[in-house]
Amino acid sequence: MAKLWKMTLVSALLFLAACSRQAPSHPDHPRLTSNVRMQDVTFRSDSLQRSIKYRVILPRTVSNGQRLPVVYLLHGGGGDFREWSNDSDLAAFAGKGLILVMPEGESSYYTNSVDRPSDRFEDYIVKDLITDVEAKFPADPSRRAIAGVSMGGFGAIKLALKYPALYGFVGALSPVLDVPSRPFSVKRISQFRHHASIFGAWGSQTRRDNDPFVLAQQVDSGKVPFLFITCGEQEGLLASNRRFAALLGQRKFHFEFRTGPGGHDWNQWNRRLPEMFESLLSHLPRA
Repeated sequence: MAKLWKMTLVSALLFLAACSRQAPSHPDHPRLTSNVRMQDVTFRSDSLQRSIKYRVILPRTVSNGQRLPVVYLLHGGGGDFREWSNDSDLAAFAGKGLILVMPEGESSYYTNSVDRPSDRFEDYIVKDLITDVEAKFPADPSRRAIAGVSMGGFGAIKLALKYPALYGFVGALSPVLDVPSRPFSVKRISQFRHHASIFGAWGSQTRRDNDPFVLAQQVDSGKVPFLFITCGEQEGLLASNRRFAALLGQRKFHFEFRTGPGGHDWNQWNRRLPEMFESLLSHLPRA
């Protein structure tokens, strides 16, 4: 009887372990309009040494030879490449003549991992993804923008500060800007370990190399694209966002920082999207 109980327990533990390795299932319900089309692309990333997906929404009709601005939209933690199309009405902005690209970022913070050499998510976004998109879609390489929510907002700002020549506009909704500089906390030990696997040990150079506060101090502010940043007034991230906006002001970046009612969710972010896209269209170069 004891032997049977042990076998049952081992089987149950193995089943639970297998389930924990499976990616969470997210229903796919893209919000599309009649004047756009959507395409999911799987391509091989040399940086990641594997295949990965991204989603594209663009106008249903594009004239021969026409090149459109492209907006790279980075999802937040716990989301995937379908998050933007499922949780917002951004398809309406594609209908205005934009190519919207939503890459899979997993839980990477869009950063080259210290512990996992094959997880070079920064290189994948700024090299492989751009190359593939511009080979397959009518994207104008002189009119690129990047934006993100939460983890994706961190990624958008960090990548724009490190590669300012790549983009003409940056949008960040509730960016998690302080992740590389967060101190150890027993209450968040699993989160700290995850961050350490990406950014390296506390106080390391790799932490500094991926810290938006450090990068904003080092980069030539005149070469960085316009930054549009928002944060909800009920968010725990508000203090770090205000501190970052103050730094941008001191260093004379071209930016806009807005706050308003709301928490860390799509209810707030959807209210900010029209403002962000209006700013984007006004700051990207004309065709």
